[in-house]
Amino acid sequence: MTTHKRSLSFLLILSALMAFTSLSTDIYLPAMPTMEKQLGGNSELTITGFLTGFAIAQLIWGPISDRIGRKLPLFIGMVLFVIGSVGCALSESMSAVVFWRIFQAIGACVGPMLGRAMIRDSFAQSQAAQMLSTLTIIMAIAPIAGPFIGGGLLKVASWHWIFWLLAVIGVLMFTAIFKLPETLPMEKRASGSLWNTFKNYRTLLANVTFMRYTLSVTFFYVAAYAFITGSPFVYIDYFGVAVQNYGFLFGLNIIGIMSLSFLNRKLVSRFALSKLLVVSSLVAFVASAVFFVLAWVNMGGIWSVIVPMFVMFSMNGIIAACANAAALAAVPNQIAGSAAALLGSLQYGSGIISSLLLAVFSSGTLFTMAWIIVLFVGLSAVMAGWQWARG
Repeated sequence: MTTHKRSLSFLLILSALMAFTSLSTDIYLPAMPTMEKQLGGNSELTITGFLTGFAIAQLIWGPISDRIGRKLPLFIGMVLFVIGSVGCALSESMSAVVFWRIFQAIGACVGPMLGRAMIRDSFAQSQAAQMLSTLTIIMAIAPIAGPFIGGGLLKVASWHWIFWLLAVIGVLMFTAIFKLPETLPMEKRASGSLWNTFKNYRTLLANVTFMRYTLSVTFFYVAAYAFITGSPFVYIDYFGVAVQNYGFLFGLNIIGIMSLSFLNRKLVSRFALSKLLVVSSLVAFVASAVFFVLAWVNMGGIWSVIVPMFVMFSMNGIIAACANAAALAAVPNQIAGSAAALLGSLQYGSGIISSLLLAVFSSGTLFTMAWIIVLFVGLSAVMAGWQWARG
C-alpha cells in the first residue's frame, strides 16, 4: 500500500470532497422556510436545481477525468463552486437562487464523483467498501454540523451568510487539493477521442451488474432525499420544532449512518457485498413501511417520524458503501471515472424526483413524504435482491 493510501490527509480531503453534496444542501435546510417567506416561490426548487446541475455535470466531468486525470477537474470544480456560492449569497429572488444553485452544483459534483473514482483507482473491491465506510464516518460530520451551523447563523444574520460561508469553504478546499496525489497515471487513462470516451456510457448502461447495484442505491437515495427535502417543513412547520433544534433531530439520523458505517468496515471482510446490501435494504424497507402506516393512520406524533427514519437512514451506512464499491468493481479501470459519474449522477440526481414529487403532491401532512419513501426503498430492496439472486 502506497503512502498516499495510508495518509491521513488523503483520507480527510477525500471525505471533505465527498461531503460537498450534503454540506451544500444540509447547511441551509433550516433557512428554507425563511427564504420562501422573503423571496417568494418554492424553496424546494433550489434543491431541485442543485441536483439537476449536479446530475448532468457529472456525466461531462467523468469522461474528461478518464482522459486528463483526477486533480485538474477538482481544481476547476472548486472555482465554479465558489462562484456559484457567491451568486447565491447576492441573490434577491428565488429564481436567482435556483440559477446560482445550478451553477454551484456544476462545480460541487466534481468532489464526490472523483472521490469515488480515486477510491476505485487505489483499492480492490472489499478494500474500497471499507474505505468508503471509513469516509462515510468522517464525512457524516457535514450533515450533522450543517443544520446546526445554518440554524446558528440564522439567529445572528440573514440566510445570505450561509452561502458566503460555503464560498469560504470552497476556497479552503481548493488549497487542500494541492495535497492530493494524482491516482490515475498516464498509462491507465482512456485513449482515443473524447467523443469515444463519452460513448462509454452506452457500455455502462448495458452492464447489468453495474446497473443493478447503481439502481439499488439510486432508489434508496430518492427516499433519502424525500426526507431531507421534506424534513424542514415536517419538523419546523408541521410539528412546530424551533429552528435551532432542527439540526439536532436531523443529526440523529447521521449518527445512525456513522454507527452502521463503522460496523460495515467489519462486515465487508466477512460477508459478500451483495448479501449485506440485501439485508440492509430490507431493514430499511420495514422501517419505511412502519412510517408509512403511522402517517396513514395519523398516529405517533413526531416520534412516528423520528424512530423509523432513524432506522431507515442508518442503513445508508451499509447501502451506499456496498452498492458503490460493488458497482465500480464491475467496470474496467479505463472507464472508472465515467462509471463513477453515471453512478453519482443517478444517485444524487435522484433527489430531483423527490423534490418534484413533494412539490407536486404536497398535502400539508406527512403522507406524501411517507409514500414516496416506502415506494422507493422498496424498489431499492428489489434491485438488491435481484442482483443477489443472480449471483
